[in-house]
Amino acid sequence: MAKIKTFEELTSWQEARKLVNRIDKITQQGSFSKDFELRNQIRRSAISIMANIAEGFHRNSNKDFMRFLDYSRSSLAETISHCYIALDQEYISRTEFEEIKKQANFVWKKINKFISYLHNFNQLN
Repeated sequence: MAKIKTFEELTSWQEARKLVNRIDKITQQGSFSKDFELRNQIRRSAISIMANIAEGFHRNSNKDFMRFLDYSRSSLAETISHCYIALDQEYISRTEFEEIKKQANFVWKKINKFISYLHNFNQLN
């Protein structure tokens, strides 16, 4: 297995980036773009998903990295919660919501698998 040298190589970070781009696009549309508070909060929480993966990658231990991956999962949950508000306010359609949720679930699974890998790696060492 090739050694990952940068956080940009992590599939969890790459998929989180796709989610951020999708969030950015929907928050620029219609009424959503005018709800500055929700728009900014959902963008911040989505960006935090990526940022915590990147920051954790550069920590000194797998234990620290796993903590930041857990923060990333928390930001992911926050982002989806904000999407429910956007759906309820009719800023996004049910289809857009489902697409975002599908990408978010994919990111969630990638992060969970990576946490499991790091946990098992720690158990061996």
